[in-house]
Amino acid sequence: MPARRRAPSGCGPQARWLCCSLLTYRPGYSSSLAPRQRAWGPAAKCEVISARALRLETNDHFDRRTFLRVGSLSLFGHLSFAEVLRLQAAVPAGTPAAKAKDLSVILIWCAGGVSQMETWDPKPKADEKYRGTFGVIPTKVDGIVIGEHLPMSARVADKVTIIRSMTARDAVHESAQAFILTGHAPLPGLLYPAVGSIVSNELPARNELPSYVLTGGPAAIWEQAAFLGPKNDPFIAGNANEENYRVRDLDLPLGVDWARVEQRKSLLTAADRYFRQFDTAKVIDSMDTHYQTALNLISSPRAKKAFDIASEPVAVRERYGRSGTGQGCLLARRLVESGVRFVSVRGAGWDHHQEVFNTLSRDNLPEFDRAFSALVEDLAQRGMLENTLVIAATEFGRTPEINVNAGRDHWPNAFSIVVAGGGIQGGRVIGETDRNCFAVTERPVRVEELLATVYVKLGIDFGKVYRTPIGRPVKIIDEPFEPVRELLA
Repeated sequence: MPARRRAPSGCGPQARWLCCSLLTYRPGYSSSLAPRQRAWGPAAKCEVISARALRLETNDHFDRRTFLRVGSLSLFGHLSFAEVLRLQAAVPAGTPAAKAKDLSVILIWCAGGVSQMETWDPKPKADEKYRGTFGVIPTKVDGIVIGEHLPMSARVADKVTIIRSMTARDAVHESAQAFILTGHAPLPGLLYPAVGSIVSNELPARNELPSYVLTGGPAAIWEQAAFLGPKNDPFIAGNANEENYRVRDLDLPLGVDWARVEQRKSLLTAADRYFRQFDTAKVIDSMDTHYQTALNLISSPRAKKAFDIASEPVAVRERYGRSGTGQGCLLARRLVESGVRFVSVRGAGWDHHQEVFNTLSRDNLPEFDRAFSALVEDLAQRGMLENTLVIAATEFGRTPEINVNAGRDHWPNAFSIVVAGGGIQGGRVIGETDRNCFAVTERPVRVEELLATVYVKLGIDFGKVYRTPIGRPVKIIDEPFEPVRELLA
């Protein structure tokens, strides 16, 4: 048996009990705490939170950071979603949110900069040196043509609106991506919350599923909640195209059963009761809420069913395409169907400084075309398109000039974004660019205007002012932009 651990001297009886009792069993766990804050027994690995670090003497003050360290004792031993759900900062209350409409959003995020001339804004009459090698094809809507490698998307053009007159502020990937995903140009020392995080913060969750889900790898900083707190960070669903895909945070870790979960829950409840003698801040109640949310998710049949993409018929999976974008879009449909409010789907990169025509025709466009068209068709057939806003977006376009490497470079002056569903009339084109796609000539649309439109569709007041932890006022949309009226008609 391991030697009995003693609480540091100077602690009251409650602190000694807390130090010696709050043990989290983690098979194979490698502690990230400093050596003086952990102790290991020879038979099992246990983490002991030091009472000295907690400073729980009866009359002593202990700060929120210390409290949060105690709150990080996991119900499940190693459940990353519970860690994500921990509140690290209280968010000041803002003005009441507008009444939410019953819409969900699926964002197909095409990071890197999609070439508008090869997709949604082809220029068959451009000067030869700009024109490229692709032809154009008609769509289901008379008068609208798109790039030849989007044949399936052409068949759903009656359900889609193409915005050909988007403009961005700069041509640097990081700042441009931050701008379109948050609505703000990045500033030193200030991170802004992503659109999905604002949706999560402003609209109540429909059920135990997270409000904001992101497919693919880890979230970039501009896809996170920033000062809105970890409770509004995206739930990372991983790559749905992986063989034997499963979401690990929907299952108990190896060696932890429900009896042990209940024991840990009891210990956390006891700890919370003790902390309330010293601190009555809302953060304590929020901690309880977030751990309960994690518990609800891991025990939810609805969540397991929503993420069980393998239960889809083979024909459906093939229709979406066996790719990150395709299976991500299929997973997004399942999640929205189960009540998730905002899903961001990430697939292949679009930064084609070299071999733009070969790469697009071989890889990106077949993958996107199949996935996007399948999603729009599937949502429409299920009667879900009216209540689901689908956006296929990128941070900027690509240059009309073709460089020496047969690629196109970054071009923020004119690019295209497509939207479908959410009550938006399809079969339309908004805006126009010049013959060679150098500039917008009709109805320019700013990123802020597009995002303001999304917020209006969801019933969120985009003029609402948040306060950062240091008291700085931040509007959801920084300047008084108007929504795109054509998308609200």
